[in-house]
Amino acid sequence: DDGSVWADLTGDGLDEKLLLRADGTSVYMTQDIGTAKMRFDDYPINKMIYVVGNEQNYHFQVLSILLDRLGFEFGKGLVHFSYGMVELPEGKMKSREGTVVDADDLMEEMIGTAAEIAAEAGKAADMDEAEAREVARIVGLGSLKYFILKVDPRKNMTFNPKESIDFNGNTGSFVQYTYARIRSLMRKAEAAGYNIPATLPTDLQLSEKEEALVQKLNEYADVVAEAGRTYSPALIANYVYDLVKEYNQFYHDFSVLKEENVQLRAFRLALSEVIARTMRTGFSLLGIEMPERM
Repeated sequence: DDGSVWADLTGDGLDEKLLLRADGTSVYMTQDIGTAKMRFDDYPINKMIYVVGNEQNYHFQVLSILLDRLGFEFGKGLVHFSYGMVELPEGKMKSREGTVVDADDLMEEMIGTAAEIAAEAGKAADMDEAEAREVARIVGLGSLKYFILKVDPRKNMTFNPKESIDFNGNTGSFVQYTYARIRSLMRKAEAAGYNIPATLPTDLQLSEKEEALVQKLNEYADVVAEAGRTYSPALIANYVYDLVKEYNQFYHDFSVLKEENVQLRAFRLALSEVIARTMRTGFSLLGIEMPERM
């Protein structure tokens, strides 16, 4: 009666949704309908994914129905990537209560913590100041990203800054340290004149651990495909962590550079190199850099 425009969604088990106020002004839903159409008009896309927290689940359920009713074929295919909320050990971050965390401050804190840990452990003793700062940046930001991305994105989680830079455990810094160790191994191999041949013999007698590592590497493409299909970077994060755990067990139990069998030594170097490359490409999909040394 007042000239406002509504959509009746009671048949879909929802409520009535306001689309235009009586004075003709729009609401969030109206704007999302318009921008959805504009995106499909302006860009050659076939699917649209909204990366928005789970507090907006109802909004995007309604948007999908409205777009479909308005005749837009992309309405039903709309994807709401509904991620969980991140909390601190002290509780949920709420701006009204003054516990909101600024992302820039958190990143600076993570970089500073990484630098302190490296200094205490003497890991940066042979680095100049610029390299030490760069490694601290890579490790600090990598630890932050990994700690959040290793969790199923749809679940709420608690982010603990101190736990995220633990060099022993399911952390980004643990993976980065293993990568740096392999890169150091490859530099030593090169200095010793050990080259990896273009082809390796197929009749090598491998241990169960080496065979398991090869099989684990073979899973990488399937894991990436599944992560894309389900919108879950956690699958990649946890795959890389499992690969690193298995490699560290292998590295502890078997010699690489000191292996006297030339062909077996070449295989183990090749295996190490491929594992390092897989770790780097997997982390690059998560936006995490790898340090050449730590």
